[in-house]
Order: sequence, then C-alpha cells, then structure tokens
Amino acid sequence: MSPEIFETVIGLEVHIQLGTESKLFCACSARSFGAAANSNVCPVCTGQPGALPALNRRAVQLAIRAALALDCRVAPRSVFARKNYFYPDLPKGYQISQFEHPYGLGGALEIEADGRVKKINLERIHMEEDAGKLMHDIGGEKLDGSLVDLNRAGVPLIEIVSKPDLGAPAEAYQYLTTLKTVLQYVEVSKCDMEKGEMRCDANVSLRPKENHGGRLGVKVEVKNLNSFKAVQSALEYEIERQAKVLGSGGRVAQETRLWDADLRQTRCMRSKEEAHDYRYFPEPDLPPLAISAKWVEEVRAELPELPQARRRRLREEYGLSAYDIGVLTAQRALADYFERGMRSQTPPPSAKLLSNWITTELLGRLNAGNLEVAQSPVSTENLAALTALIENGSISGKMAKEVFGRMWSTGRAAGDIVAEAGLSQVSDDGLLRQWIETAIRENEKAAADVRGGKTRAVAAIVGAVMRESRGKANPAKVNQLILEILK
Repeated sequence: MSPEIFETVIGLEVHIQLGTESKLFCACSARSFGAAANSNVCPVCTGQPGALPALNRRAVQLAIRAALALDCRVAPRSVFARKNYFYPDLPKGYQISQFEHPYGLGGALEIEADGRVKKINLERIHMEEDAGKLMHDIGGEKLDGSLVDLNRAGVPLIEIVSKPDLGAPAEAYQYLTTLKTVLQYVEVSKCDMEKGEMRCDANVSLRPKENHGGRLGVKVEVKNLNSFKAVQSALEYEIERQAKVLGSGGRVAQETRLWDADLRQTRCMRSKEEAHDYRYFPEPDLPPLAISAKWVEEVRAELPELPQARRRRLREEYGLSAYDIGVLTAQRALADYFERGMRSQTPPPSAKLLSNWITTELLGRLNAGNLEVAQSPVSTENLAALTALIENGSISGKMAKEVFGRMWSTGRAAGDIVAEAGLSQVSDDGLLRQWIETAIRENEKAAADVRGGKTRAVAAIVGAVMRESRGKANPAKVNQLILEILK
C-alpha cells in the first residue's frame, strides 16, 4: 500500500550536551571527547556507595537559557527523579533525570517547510545526566567483548521533546537544523554530533488520511541516528516499512528499532518500554530545584538576538536576498562578521557585495581549511575595505580575487597589497583610449560589427584591452569608451 494514503506523524527527542566545564553532579571535567578512557571520573559519577550529588549551577543556567530561546515556560519548581534500568554503562543502576516535574514546559520552534513557516510545538525540556559509553573496538580492532568508558557518565544534558507536529522526514531535518542554530546562537552547546553533543531519537507512526486529527497510529522509536541526514533517511525507510505492514493487513509493533546506515534499513532492537518500566521516583539525594523569576529574567537579559529576529532585521536593514540571509545567519559568528564589516566603513560598503564575498570567497576558504570564522586570517574590516576598493573602481572583481588570496596568506590589508603590487585599476581616459585604439586595430571585424549595431561584439574588444593592460583597465569604463569611439 502506498504511503501517500497515510498521514505521517513524527515527534523528536533531542539530547543536547550543555557546554559546561564540569559534570552535572560532580566536579569532574565534562570534556570527555578524546580523553583517555575513565580519566574523568570520581566516586559520584561512578556510583560509589556514600557519594552524594551536588547540582552544577552553570548547567541549570544554560538549561534556562535554552528554555527561554525556545519560548518555554520555566517552572519555578522541578524535581529530579531516578530512572531505573540496567545497562553496563550506567554504574549506579539508575540515571538521574526529570520525569513528572520537568523544568521547562511548552515552547515552540518555527521552521521553514515547503516555502512556508510551520510552528512545531514542544512538549517539555528536562535536565538529566548522560550515561557512559560502551567501546566495541579500539583503534579499529574489534574486541572479543566490550569495554566501558565512564568519562561521559554524569555529563549534563537537556532533552527537548517535541509534540508530534512534524509531518515529513524533510520537516524533521529542518527542525534539527533550526534547533541546532538556535542553541548555538545562545551558546548553550556547540551541538557537534560527531562528539555526541547533539543526539536524536525519532518517533514515527502512520494513520489513514481520512482519520486526520484522530487517534494516532502505533508509535515506533528509531535510534542510532548519528546525523541529520540519517534521521531523514531512517524516517523515509520506516514510513515505507510501516505502510507495507498496514497495507498487507498487518499491525505495526510498538518497538524500538535501530537504523543501519550500511544496509539503509531499520531493524528491531527491543519492544518499546513504557514509563512505568523505569520505576521513576524522586531522587532522595537532591532537593527540588527552585528557579526564581528573578533568575529567569537575569538569564533572559543575557540572551542575544535570536536567528529568526536577526533574519528579519537583516532583510529590513540591508535588503539582502533570502539565500544570503540564510547563509549568514546559519552561524552567529558569520552574521557578526558581516555586521562588523558594515559598521567598519564610512560610508558603509555595499551590503550585497560584502555578503557575496563572505558567502563565497571567505566561506569557501574556511570550509576548505575546516576553520571557524574566528580563525579567518582576513579580518572583517579588511574584507569590507576590499569591497570598497571594488565599489570605487580602484580594482576590478578579477583583481580583487587575487588580492583576497594574498590577504588570506598574509593577513595584510587590501590597500597595502594593491599599492605594493601596482594592482590599482586604470580609469584614466588617455591611457584607456591608447589601449582601445590598439585593440580596435587588432580586432577589425569586431569593430565593424559594433559600428553596425551589434553591441555584443564589444566584448571581444574589451577582452583585448584587458589583455593589453594586464587586467588593470577599468572594464566598465573601457566598454563605455569603445561604444563612444565606434558609434
């Protein structure tokens, strides 16, 4: 049976590692990625008898920041609970999480889907500690068994649970992209999926379209999703699979399935647990978490401009295209770079020209070198000055690329490089006319075509002038003078 006769219903559970220096309930370093196994551990995060947790205030502050950025209501009182289950990477035999009383309620995230804005509502956000990690190989060599690394145990997380408002795998991809951008903007986390700083589980079900708004179908949870593309691909497969099951008269089992990226299919991992399977109860070693209205407002006052508001302002202030705005605001540092450049020149440079150079030349080199914006050897002031030289006709666009290459390798200012290398564009009528006369003599047919009204032929003469001048002639001025001479 075709998936088209069903309505797809998707909800996402996203775990975000908070950008703290220490773990959620102890002083061990939270920077576990790349560290020697079991080097960042203590009696608290390894569950030793008598060790008591102490809540990390900075983690709570970042959690509040995330909630406010997502328009959640911060509960004045929330409760930590023990989530009981056995797994080798969970040394205490339980995980400290939040269940009945999370710290963040409601909220929403707006995404762009099919050219329109769609609001995805959130169910809740809660804090919890991470588990450890099982290692099945070392240095590419598969082990006979598995080893446990507890460096990650106790690292602070927030779990952001969406309502089942997503209707397609592409929407899930867009939701994750937008969520990542927002959380990076407010500096809650770097959201690096390769380092486990952002992880996602997806819940998906199907129901007949004629039952829109009615009872949801049986929910299947999909895990082992290590990229946004994997989330989209796994959901596409799972929708097809469930449609076939329902189409053949079968029933979809409520289960947890793993995405196999090599086989590009999901496979059953276990039957889906219910909340009562975890036997939640309040954590006896931690008091309820009290978050005052004053604290919430202090955190709110520190929030930067959020991506959606910034996109709107860049469009209104600078008249940039939707594409340019999308690229610039995808990274807060890139949008900051652009706006500092606009403020660095009097009068300000062309917003469109500066944006083009940032989104093409600068971003291309940053990506090629796997560099952050802050690592760019070309300062925003120097790049803005380069675009000003293009605007005032001092150098051509072609010359500017050569100058930019030298700026990248040396970090020097554009004006210094242009002056030292003699790259200034020539706009002097007398010298330009000499080059044009030479070019006309060498391109008689093109000159005749121009005289006959075929203005496209002027390009051949302009090209000859540029070769004669070694690229220094002002092409716009050359074009104008040729038409005057040959009219």
